[in-house]
Amino acid sequence: MADTVLYEVGDGLATITLNRPEAMNALNVETKVALREAVRSAAADDAVRAVLLTAAGERAFCVGQDLKEHIGLLAADREAGSGQASGQTMSTVREHYNPIVRALAGARKPVVAAVNGVAAGAGLGFALAADYRIVADTASFNTSFAGVALTADSGISWTLPRVVGPGRAADLLLFPRSIAAREAYELGIASRVVPAAELRAEAEKTARALAEGPTVAYAALKEATAYGLTHSLSETLDKEDELQSRAGASEDHAIAVRAFVEKEKPRYLGR
Repeated sequence: MADTVLYEVGDGLATITLNRPEAMNALNVETKVALREAVRSAAADDAVRAVLLTAAGERAFCVGQDLKEHIGLLAADREAGSGQASGQTMSTVREHYNPIVRALAGARKPVVAAVNGVAAGAGLGFALAADYRIVADTASFNTSFAGVALTADSGISWTLPRVVGPGRAADLLLFPRSIAAREAYELGIASRVVPAAELRAEAEKTARALAEGPTVAYAALKEATAYGLTHSLSETLDKEDELQSRAGASEDHAIAVRAFVEKEKPRYLGR
């Protein structure tokens, strides 16, 4: 793993930290590769029952593509004779952003994003791919893409309309602007807003609580809500039947029922 992304696992929680604070955690190729591998590792590891995605520093969660590196890659593409940004520059969506978002959104465990500062472009996309977003009161969000003559990527064209509604999403995409933490909460982008000094502690507390929870049920909840967004009521009812059977057969369900009857706190195993 590169130094630009830190990866730590303990007590069922994988903590992934973007670690380029001097560049506002901008995404150069090294960082994107490391983040992709870290997220994939967390998603695939059965010992990991929750994921915390966060960032070093106070100014930024992630400002998206590293435009300084991007300029150099654009020039290399043109020198190679393509005449346009069709080589290394735009392949990053397919090679990096898409796998990262698929792994975050598709992980069969809860993903918490702790947004400490600016989340722009792909940084916003990664935050929206998480299941729960705890946001510092000093943080902000920006779609950014139209400001550099690009379209949405990192899943934003799918996630943003589902979070804020299609009309508001069109406004935020066509006219990029800084969205302060309080407005982000009102729009549904932020799940919770906390004082900046308390962000890390609150995010870890939340993520660790999820890591100790009924993992199979959480996975089913993620699958059910994603399915319901794109299917009919009848199809969704059938999916709920399927998923409830799966959750009901889990060890955690048996533990929960027994603990309820005995008036004890359940100690889930994540299976």
